[in-house]
Amino acid sequence: MFIGQAWAQSTGGGGGSDMLGLLPIVLMFVVLYFLMIRPQMKRAKEHKAMVEALQKGDEVVTAGGVVGRVAKVDDNYIALNVATNVEITVQRASVQVVLPKGTLKAL
Repeated sequence: MFIGQAWAQSTGGGGGSDMLGLLPIVLMFVVLYFLMIRPQMKRAKEHKAMVEALQKGDEVVTAGGVVGRVAKVDDNYIALNVATNVEITVQRASVQVVLPKGTLKAL
């Protein structure tokens, strides 16, 4: 009634077949790293460097699409001149693009 011993079926390949089964999973993680994680980390690093390099007089576009010239720079916030005598305060991290000088005059 009771089974004394149960033997697992062997593939006959030895211990190497177990590692071969993990190979596709490891390859998927390597591909995921190089196609998704690494480029995202590179973009985040570039954005952080751009935000830290902001200075008075730079022309920028924010995440909300507001275009303006940097009037004041603080640790976490910047003041943007968006029109004559109109100044708004936004977070530094919300700056998406630093425009070339003179772009605002062309708009």
